Amino acid sequence: MADKFDPYREAIVVETNTVWPEAYDELEPAEKARIAEALHADPESCANLEYIRMHTGFARQITVTEEDVDRVSQNA
Repeated sequence: MADKFDPYREAIVVETNTVWPEAYDELEPAEKARIAEALHADPESCANLEYIRMHTGFARQITVTEEDVDRVSQNA
């Protein structure tokens, strides 16, 4: 279940993870890296954001959606 953007948790994010659906398997690794970087730079705009509790803070996990890719591609 997706979380809402949380400024408190964002302040203690110590790790990021990007989950790619199978539909994006053909994307070049460099393009995936560019998109993931853009998504993590603006997590508040992501459709599927999760905060995973860790001993040292939180991990931010973004599951990529078509809307996210479209938004990031328009801004490129």
